Amino acid sequence: MKIDMKDTTFIIVVRLDSIDRLENIQAVTSQLCKYFETNIIIVEVTDYYNGILKSLLPGKVIYKFIEDKDNVFHRTFYFNQLTNEIDTPIMALWDTDVVIDKKAIVEATNYIRTNNADIAYPYNGIFLETSDILRKYYLKTKDIRVLYRNKNKLDLLYHQPMVGGAVIVNREKYIEAGMENERHYGWGNDDFDRYYRFAGLGYRIYRVNTPLFHLSHSRGDNSKFRSSLFSQISSAARFNFENSSMQEIKENLTIHS
Repeated sequence: MKIDMKDTTFIIVVRLDSIDRLENIQAVTSQLCKYFETNIIIVEVTDYYNGILKSLLPGKVIYKFIEDKDNVFHRTFYFNQLTNEIDTPIMALWDTDVVIDKKAIVEATNYIRTNNADIAYPYNGIFLETSDILRKYYLKTKDIRVLYRNKNKLDLLYHQPMVGGAVIVNREKYIEAGMENERHYGWGNDDFDRYYRFAGLGYRIYRVNTPLFHLSHSRGDNSKFRSSLFSQISSAARFNFENSSMQEIKENLTIHS
């Protein structure tokens, strides 16, 4: 029996830049549909519609296409657009390449549902990168136990606790906190910006003690900083919220609302 999560909407915004990403998003959405009775919205943002992604998604997934000829994938803008369109009290900001134990997703969501947290991460900050061989085996089996059995062989994707990839939030609180900072234009520190802003506002943050598995993929232009200048801009925006007081954060949100 599927777990009832009709009060939750999973949002995935994607610009497909490789076959790897296409395979990964199909596997990720299949996992969510297998275990949960929930709402899943996939928004594909690219310069033309080819129908490939839509044809591979499970039937219950809501697919939207947005034509965007900008070479830079402005993900924060589209997350905010979708936030204003949905009506469930809980939102999950999801990446295309993340695999997480269903029990961890339920635990994190329940903390939001029971008003014991405002933002919850269904993992402990650790991103484990699958090898190409293990990724292919997982795609074949769709069995997360394969990843857990081999987790001691996997490398850390990042050598610091992470705050993105899979983020479950109280939608009302998320809107009050300013949603995504659209000054992050392209790949950057938007996840850290969100985390430090929420922490600075005194939001209750919860983590589940289990890793996140990141399905490996090739990295295109929208999976890395476009230049050292944009790296500096993104890092400065993150630093601003990381080192601001609650009052300064509230004033900043008022100015940019």
